[in-house]
Amino acid sequence: MSEILKFPEGFYWGVATSAYQIEGAWNEDGKGESIWDRFCHTPGHILGGDTGDIACDHYHRWPEDVALMKSLGIKAYRFSVSWPRILPKGRGIVNQKGVDFYSRLVDGLLEAGIEPFLTLYHWDLPQALQDEGGWPNRTIVAAFSEYTEALAKNLGDRVRYWLTLNEPYVAAFLGYLEGQHAPGHKNLEEALQAAHHQLLAHAEAVEIIRDLVPGAKVGIVLNLSPVHPASQDLADRRLAWLIDAHLNRWFLDPLSGRGYPFEVFRRLSELKDLLPETLPRFLSLVKLDFVEDRDLDKIAVPLDFIGVNYYTRILARSPKASVPPQYTPSTEVTDMGWEVYPHGIFEILARVHFDYRFPAYFITENGAAYPDVVTSSGTVPDKPRIRYLKEHLRELHRAISIGIPVLGYFVWSLLDNFEWAYGYSKRFGIVYVDYKTLRRIPKESAHWYAKVIANNEIEVE
Repeated sequence: MSEILKFPEGFYWGVATSAYQIEGAWNEDGKGESIWDRFCHTPGHILGGDTGDIACDHYHRWPEDVALMKSLGIKAYRFSVSWPRILPKGRGIVNQKGVDFYSRLVDGLLEAGIEPFLTLYHWDLPQALQDEGGWPNRTIVAAFSEYTEALAKNLGDRVRYWLTLNEPYVAAFLGYLEGQHAPGHKNLEEALQAAHHQLLAHAEAVEIIRDLVPGAKVGIVLNLSPVHPASQDLADRRLAWLIDAHLNRWFLDPLSGRGYPFEVFRRLSELKDLLPETLPRFLSLVKLDFVEDRDLDKIAVPLDFIGVNYYTRILARSPKASVPPQYTPSTEVTDMGWEVYPHGIFEILARVHFDYRFPAYFITENGAAYPDVVTSSGTVPDKPRIRYLKEHLRELHRAISIGIPVLGYFVWSLLDNFEWAYGYSKRFGIVYVDYKTLRRIPKESAHWYAKVIANNEIEVE
């Protein structure tokens, strides 16, 4: 028998995108170069040599995209602003044409009855600031404050929901340690400094927005995952604890006033097999000398909500474990190779809420990539994505039913788009994009999601 699961009245049903992944127009109307422009234009970084130069051409086609969202009944749109489109050099003279673009977008959303959720930073740092040292350089905090002030003054009369940073973990550790993302560095000290300075910039931005935008709701977006040991072997359990501290607690703890989880350093030797080259430098940073007096007090500024990006869980398997794995991932994976684990969205929300007690939550990203194709009849069937979304929404409903204040859900993503180091090889959208013609074709999942929104409910078996 099927069951109808109703969501709370006023629940925000949304979709999400980011500037570099969809806008294109990388050097038009006074926009400055970003680290992703530089990274993509450097051979060898992106699969197939792809770039975001054109992407989905949202910069020119935004009215079509807003009309598409309206036709689907979308209630909220989470988008990011390109920092170098507003301040081409990262600070200094504001580029009015950039401001005008986002002003038109916000007006168009409001006219369509769609609530704008504005993300200040989704990884496209102005290259000019990277040339000064980027996020590892503490002076970037003042630059981010200047950028925040420019947006708050120009858009604060119409935008109520503000998200300071998207996934600071990824920007810091994939960008400055693993080298997979822009700027492509491999330096642990830089990564730790980048993480800390992002949190400082976030805190400054919260205060600026609250000062300039009365009634604003402000939060931050974190990529969070439950971390499970692959067995009950002590080595697996220790590794799971360490990964959780690095991925989840390194940001949740300071944001909630607990400071950094310094105890992680006591077991860093267990990272030896994972980070053999950087471990000695990591161990020398136990004191984190770049953390200044009162930094942690600032970072713990109260928030209105936390945005949670959830895709999958992590299974920790230590090379030192002496017993076979007792827990193995599901055989169902997305086109990214990520395990489909819907219960994780309930698990991470329950853990964060009951451990940290933030006032409210949004699922700011949740979705899946699959190798979608257009049929001869012009449709795009994507039943695996519908199943993925439905199963995650069932677990989200369960979280809400036990009292976790989740206020909205944003599918990643509205459009197929530039998937960072994977280029255009992965399709996350509920709307198919033909990259040759830039034609948009709503997939079956888009029509399914429209019914969910219209009825404010899902039907599950």
